[in-house]
Amino acid sequence: MTADRPDHHTDPDQRRASQLYAGPRPIRTREDPSPLDRLTAGEFARLFAAKAVELARDRLAAAGKGRPRRKSPPPSAAPPATPYKLPRRRSRGLLSFTLPNFKLPPLSLPRISLPKPKQPARRSGGNQTLSPQLSAQPSARPGRAPQPPRKNGGNGGGWVRRLVQWGLVAAIWCGIGLGAVLAWFALDLPDISKVAQFERRASITVLAADGSEFARFGDLHGTTLSVRDLPPHLVGAVLAIEDRRFYSHFGIDPLGLARAVYVNWRSGRAVQGGSTITQQLAKNLFLTPEKSLKRKIQEAMLALWLESRFTKDQILTAYLNRVYLGAGTFGVDAAARTYFGKPATEVDVRESAVLAGLLKAPSRYAPSSNPDESAERARVVMAAMLDAGYLTQPQYEAARTAKPSPKRKPGGDGRYFADWVTDLVPGFAGPDHGDVIVRTTLDLKMQRAAEQRLEALLAGPGAAANVRQGALVAMSPDGAVRALVGGRDYDGSEFNRATQALRQPGSAFKPFVYLAALESGWTPDSLIDDAPVQLANWSPGNYDGKYRGSITLASALAHSSNTATARLIDRVGTDRVRRIASNLGISSPLTRDLSLGLGTSEVTPLELVRAYAGIANRGVPVWAYAITEIKSRDGVVLYRRQGGGGSAVVDPAHAVQLSHMMTGVLDYGTGRSAKLNRPAAAKSGTTQDYHDAWFVGFTADLVAGVWLGNDNNEAMKKVTGGTLPAKLWREFMLDAHAGKPARPLPGLDGAPAWTPPPGSMPPGSVMPPSAMPGGMPVASADARPGGIGSLIEKIAGGSGAAPRVQYDYSNSGVR
Repeated sequence: MTADRPDHHTDPDQRRASQLYAGPRPIRTREDPSPLDRLTAGEFARLFAAKAVELARDRLAAAGKGRPRRKSPPPSAAPPATPYKLPRRRSRGLLSFTLPNFKLPPLSLPRISLPKPKQPARRSGGNQTLSPQLSAQPSARPGRAPQPPRKNGGNGGGWVRRLVQWGLVAAIWCGIGLGAVLAWFALDLPDISKVAQFERRASITVLAADGSEFARFGDLHGTTLSVRDLPPHLVGAVLAIEDRRFYSHFGIDPLGLARAVYVNWRSGRAVQGGSTITQQLAKNLFLTPEKSLKRKIQEAMLALWLESRFTKDQILTAYLNRVYLGAGTFGVDAAARTYFGKPATEVDVRESAVLAGLLKAPSRYAPSSNPDESAERARVVMAAMLDAGYLTQPQYEAARTAKPSPKRKPGGDGRYFADWVTDLVPGFAGPDHGDVIVRTTLDLKMQRAAEQRLEALLAGPGAAANVRQGALVAMSPDGAVRALVGGRDYDGSEFNRATQALRQPGSAFKPFVYLAALESGWTPDSLIDDAPVQLANWSPGNYDGKYRGSITLASALAHSSNTATARLIDRVGTDRVRRIASNLGISSPLTRDLSLGLGTSEVTPLELVRAYAGIANRGVPVWAYAITEIKSRDGVVLYRRQGGGGSAVVDPAHAVQLSHMMTGVLDYGTGRSAKLNRPAAAKSGTTQDYHDAWFVGFTADLVAGVWLGNDNNEAMKKVTGGTLPAKLWREFMLDAHAGKPARPLPGLDGAPAWTPPPGSMPPGSVMPPSAMPGGMPVASADARPGGIGSLIEKIAGGSGAAPRVQYDYSNSGVR
């Protein structure tokens, strides 16, 4: 650690006006603008050019004064005859010019003093006798005054004089040219006075239903800490690996730059950088990560300005609180809390080395994603600390042999779910919500079971059957989403197939046709023909090619008869089917032709499962919701769900009859392989040429749906809804219901319809505008000033410190 420099102000107001901001939202505290804010680059260039011209004229005039003058004859003497007349020389001034307006810090050139040539001794009168040396000189040319003697032999003295003069002129013009070059590079430098307009991304921390953090988006800043607040070994680790001469250079390290050039030349590629911490801070504050000569020159210019404006401790503090350290974290405090679950003031030597190692490549050396590379990088940092004297040999040995910190994942399970939630937040908390903490309905146990079961199936039997993708959605009968998997691998594809993919549901759409038939007066025991059918130009057939003759509606649904369903929708009408499906939750457009009954209109897995939840809820539609509460990071409640009650859109008795009919799918129909150890109802679905396979069903506690297929719509190898999807659905449902008692389906065997927990559906609850129903804002977001503020603010403590992050890091634990 290095003590504060003597130029630290003791008065708080003076210190506030001179320190560099290091937190996320600085505010400008300087009443007087800085010289850089007041002076544009154009004004600077004009002042520089005028100063250079004035200096050149002064030097030339001074040099001219030292030149020996011609001697004029006495006034009484007649002027000598002049055989020729010399032309009179005119002095030419330097050309003036103007430059466009730039913004650069003021510079000044040092005044250069040249020795004046010695003046010859003056005569006191016209009749004085010349010295013997002068009298010995040959007579002067007629018409010329006598010349003083030349020194250093011949014209040597005049030649040196002219060389110095022209060298001075050349140096001045080189300075002007250098100033013009610097002005050119300063053309697109950011306006430091307007840096407060730059925004950072608001952070969204996503919590599961039990309060544990499992995802975070945006930029996270921790508590602003000064150099004096941090452990010496953390500061030493950063200096040892990034900039050992930080406290001795002037913002640019020539030795470090030369070393980097030599190392890169020897290796034939860029393996080492020569940027100082001040240069890195300048880049982080004002510039882009672009790698170019222009950006490096601009970086050096800004680094010199920072060094002239702020102390070393202020610059280092700002750097440690602003540098990006991976996983959306900015600053050592946010990184320490994310990776180690503790503030930066409590990290040990090994953890300090890990944090310092992140500066080179945050994604590559993050301990959450690459623990082995992170540990190796930490060993390199600790060796540098030992070499630089920040560690003793015993301290180095103890840190090197210490056990690594447990792996903590800033992200984790449910990333498809977290993406979906993040898209919903602005609808509840507004587009300018700031940093928020979102509590969701996700059950991490169910989520992990869904992800693991899907991956196991796709890696095993799915690979043999040419199945490369899948999706799974599970929700409670009131619409609370408990698990959501949008694909096999989030890192490979972020496309959410559970909420975005429109696929044909096939026979999984048939329950809405049979519900429309029950509403039209049919009963589960009504007979219908299962035989070849011709309806205009459409002649559907059964999947297995078999026909059972006259069968009941319950049997036709259980065996998924296409011909019987086609006859049924022809009699009840497509408009009735479309109305029922839409009222229960199918929001995608539905066609009006008879093929609708066989599931030719595309839907998403989420809306199909939601519609099945309406059937399980005795005809009362539900809203698929994932957010129960949103708070600001200061603890202000911005939104809290207070219920989404509604009325039945179909006769509850008909919904109960349909549920009873769907139990036959598991008992003796196409879904026998998915039968559970408790009452359940379900329906399988398969599209033409095996492009899509579905299985959707419910118990008294959970509604779940599975889709399997390929993104390019490539056909699977005879995969139907009753095979692999039914197997995946059964395995997931067994995991989800482990330890729960079996309950009858709502409305069957005298059991009442499923009702949400007490207090979740108060009378007269209001739906939130511009968002999915199911909650309402309970507090408006506080007005927040835009931008990150100015560069001047107190570094730590008092009102200038950034607020402590209100995140529960204790439950983001190891998995």
